[in-house]
Amino acid sequence: MVSNGPGSDPRWRPLTAARPAMSPEWWRWVASRDSLTTRLVDAGGHRDFRVRLLDQRLGRPRRDEALTLGLPLGRLAWLREVALCLDEQPWVMARSVVPLDGLHGQRLDHLGERSLGSWLFRQPDLLRGPIEVTADPPPFHASSGPWARRSVFRHRRFSVLVQECFLDTMTDDLGLPSR
Repeated sequence: MVSNGPGSDPRWRPLTAARPAMSPEWWRWVASRDSLTTRLVDAGGHRDFRVRLLDQRLGRPRRDEALTLGLPLGRLAWLREVALCLDEQPWVMARSVVPLDGLHGQRLDHLGERSLGSWLFRQPDLLRGPIEVTADPPPFHASSGPWARRSVFRHRRFSVLVQECFLDTMTDDLGLPSR
């Protein structure tokens, strides 16, 4: 896949459309619907897992994010960017976007360096929308990797778009194929 160029929205497509270009090893990572945090901890073995908080603020989502969440363009949302690290090496860059009208007392700013998944996957009525993927670089951080995925999680009136970019360091550390 060819990149859209710097600063442009990535071209997201349904998971199944990317299947022919994806190795079985990457399919197991990208198509999984369980907690990525848990999978990273398990894959890391003896390595220390850490969520490194990079940014957390109110801001305007990118166009593709607003459209995915059904937000009017320019509307503020809660934005959070983290690096999921093993032995201080980032393996995944993640960005979450939460519409403000769905927060309803959720104090996500108190997560600090805990994963959003640690809260999300404890919700008994959690629904996860379809997974979309791209091979374009993430527009939210200067990093590269073979694949990125995103999906919308819903818990009652709360919704969050979670985007995860699997980095080259993860590819190298786990001996995964380039795609």
